[in-house]
This record gives sequence, structure tokens and C-alpha cells, in this order.
Amino acid sequence: MSRRILVTGAAGFIGYHLCRRLLTEGWIVHGLDNLNAYYDPALKRDRLAHLENHPDFQFHTVDLADREAMTGLFAGPHFDVVVNLAAQAGVRHSLQDPAAYVDSNLVGFANVLEGCRAQAVDHLLFASSSSVYGANARLPYSVHDGVDHPLSLYAASKRAGELMAHSYAHLFGIPCTGLRFFTVYGPWGRPDMAYFRFTRQILAGEPIPVFNHGQMRRDFTYIDDVIEGVVRLLDFAPRPAPMSTERPDPSTSDAPFRLYNIGNHTPVALLDFIAILEDLLARKADIEWLPMQAGDVIATYADVGELQEAVGFSPATPLRDGLARFIDWYRSYYDAS
Repeated sequence: MSRRILVTGAAGFIGYHLCRRLLTEGWIVHGLDNLNAYYDPALKRDRLAHLENHPDFQFHTVDLADREAMTGLFAGPHFDVVVNLAAQAGVRHSLQDPAAYVDSNLVGFANVLEGCRAQAVDHLLFASSSSVYGANARLPYSVHDGVDHPLSLYAASKRAGELMAHSYAHLFGIPCTGLRFFTVYGPWGRPDMAYFRFTRQILAGEPIPVFNHGQMRRDFTYIDDVIEGVVRLLDFAPRPAPMSTERPDPSTSDAPFRLYNIGNHTPVALLDFIAILEDLLARKADIEWLPMQAGDVIATYADVGELQEAVGFSPATPLRDGLARFIDWYRSYYDAS
């Protein structure tokens, strides 16, 4: 019998790709999204158009922060697994509109947790972020590291979500898995991300803003690798593990709760990234050099040892290959030459 899964943020970048994969594997998929205007909703609707004709896909236009609507959703068919990918994203935007992060990432996630409690779901997986590592400068980032110094409200909201999930795992026995994603990119991606904006700006002959005068490194992770990691974890619900209460390790718990980094574990210098884009686009970038921006970090670098040990997989798509696939999609989608 097919199993039933709820994917929030189904019209988003990662959510769309996850729903496509799940449908090919025989899941009954319920997708939820509020189709907000943080970036062009037309792109979200075009993603959904690839899903909605599938007989095993049902879409719900619901805002996570709408408690009544969320209660109604979880009063319906039972979900075997829930994957919460809906969130207000973006470090920079959190400086301008903090309320959006409170509503979606805190209130909204609390509603997801309550729904999972009401249904006693078998497994909740939820999106966190590499941003939670904040002021921690020890690389590579490990789930064993402390993450108590976030540098943006976005990062703080993601860390708060991890703590909220742990409390529900402890109190109600809900198996919860947090996924710390590292700079996800690829076809059907988010227009606010640097690789997407730089592609548009280079093709249009516009200057690209480069912060910290280019002294940045990012662990770019291709979307198919991210989806593979998530899918492998669906049936790997965490169990309680021995934990020292005197010197607790952030990565383990006596509750059914675990955290995983999902990153390419190969940080790339920003200027090298731009050079690859220039080569693939056969265009030179006009660079606007800018100082470090508030809330940002100089480097991200994922230690994925726990993911490899748990499910025998770690992302490994080379950046040039992934960017080439993205650019092919971009030219096709926008009919760009």
C-alpha cells in the first residue's frame, strides 16, 4: 500500500524537486504552500504545473501560520511522514521584515509540530540551515559544534526550530530529523540566490554585487544530491541514544532526535565560482566590490560524516557540472541567449 507524505513548501525549490522524486517512488504526496510573493509566484506556479497532473499529488494552498487551517489539514488523512520545507528564507530579508520569520519559521513550525503530535506521525524531517553555525569559525562545520551565536534573525529562527523539534521529540516521542542545508543550487532554483541573480545580471550586462571584496567561500550543494540525502533519511527515523547530561553533545539525544549536515563538503571561493559562471556563460562579469554585509559569514563548509555513516551517502556533484545544468535550464526557461 502506498504511503502518504506531507511536504510543506511544495512549490518551493527543494520542495518541488522532493515531490517529483517521491511521486516516482509511489508515495501519495500532499503538497502545501502559501505561494507568497517573496520571489515571483509565477515560478512557483510553474513548478506546481509539473506536479498537479499526477494522480497521487494533492495540493493545499495553506499558510503555516494559519492555525485553524493547519489543524484542519491534520484532521484529514493520516501522514506517515511529514517533511517541513516551508519557511521564510533569506538572511538579508530578515533585516527588513523580521515579522515574516516569526510568523513562518516559529509560529508556522509550531503548528506543524502540533499537527505531527495530533497524528502521531512516524517521522518528521524539517529544513534547518548552515546559517545556524553563525559565529562559529571552526571548519568544517560539524553537528557536534555548538550553535548558540546566530548572526541573523533567519539563523536564529532556524536554530529555534531545532530546539522546538527537540522538545516535541522529548515530550511526545515524535521522531524528528533536522536537515542543515548548505547553499543549495540547481534548475528551478530560487531567484534570490547568488548563482541565479549573477546569471541573470551577467547575461543582462549588469554589475554583480560581490560582498567582502570577494573573500568568501561557500559549500555549494547540487539539488539532486540534497534530494537523495533527504529521501534516504525518510525511513531512517531517529531513536533515543545515550547522552551525557553533564556535558551534552549537540548531535545526540536521549530523545528520538538527530541533526544532519547536507552539503557538498567542498567549499569554493566566491571568485572561483564567478569564474566558472563566466566560462559557462561565455560572458565577463562586471563586478561591484562591496564590504561585508550584516548577518553574513565568510565561509561555509559541511562535515557530512554523520550523513555518510547513517545512510551511506554524501553529496559530491562538482560545481561546474551542477552550474552547467542550471544554466541549461535557465536558458530554456527564460528563453535567454
